[in-house]
Amino acid sequence: MPRLNLCSYMPVNSRIALIVLISAAVMAGAALAADSGMYVSVRDGMVGGDTFASPIEGLKHLGVDAVELNLARDFSVQPLDGKDKVILKTDEDAKAFRQNTEKLGIRICSVLTACDFSAGDMESNTAWIARAIEIADLLGASAVRIDSAMAKERELDFEARVKLFAEGLTGALQRTANSKVALGIENHGFQGNNLAFLLNVFQLVGSDRLGSTLDTGNFYWRGYPLSEVYGILRVLAPYAKHTHVKNIHYPEDQREIMREAGWKYSVYFCPLDEGDISIAKVVDILAKAGYKGDICVEDESISKCKTPAEKIAVLERDVACIKKAIAEVK
Repeated sequence: MPRLNLCSYMPVNSRIALIVLISAAVMAGAALAADSGMYVSVRDGMVGGDTFASPIEGLKHLGVDAVELNLARDFSVQPLDGKDKVILKTDEDAKAFRQNTEKLGIRICSVLTACDFSAGDMESNTAWIARAIEIADLLGASAVRIDSAMAKERELDFEARVKLFAEGLTGALQRTANSKVALGIENHGFQGNNLAFLLNVFQLVGSDRLGSTLDTGNFYWRGYPLSEVYGILRVLAPYAKHTHVKNIHYPEDQREIMREAGWKYSVYFCPLDEGDISIAKVVDILAKAGYKGDICVEDESISKCKTPAEKIAVLERDVACIKKAIAEVK
């Protein structure tokens, strides 16, 4: 039976209108398929210091409109358009800071915190994380980075460390039950790069708001063989709430063996496009796990650069590397 050609029965103007509508629908569908929900962000520390006159200048130069903001224990932060620290102690402080940031055309996608649950008392630590969540909410951030390192992580046994960490995070989440802000534990240091530790904390806390600030380079720093790093990232990707992206370029004979934690890191850390870890592969792993969020530049190799111009050139390459990886997601 011959196919019915609807266009042959339509006036010319109607045919043109139909073609335009179909083309628009196809383009919209392609755009939707290409939109992975991932985007580039940068840690505020990467564009601070002497690299740029101000963080906002750096973000604009790099073409990035999202930033991770470091929140110190005294509630101080680095403003994007200045050098002097700003204290975000009250709700009004945080709202004013967000308003100014949005005027600059930048969004705060995440807040970075550090809290040692093996030091101090549980009440003050829990209260600090809870307040950080509230501030993140006021700033419009979707995630708070949680540091997994503890001063006593080599003294306490595994079960004690998991219980201590889970207790603090559970308390903070309960105090902020009406918030949608997620907590992402970074795989940081000796303890945080232990997959068993992270998964046990996730299981014990049992909250959809708790997951990972997935650092792409830290498991490699910890000493795991390169192929095993990808396997670990696949396991953690479904828990990802936020990311940190760095890279390392080890000698070929060191890539597929177990190394000592931190082995010659300061010698071999490097720009994202020079390292052994494929950023495109990591982004694809995240996409396949359903992650939608920022891919955050944390390139510590810029500390090896001798001039601001060299740092800027590396950051430009880092941003381009991530944008290309996101664009290639299938």
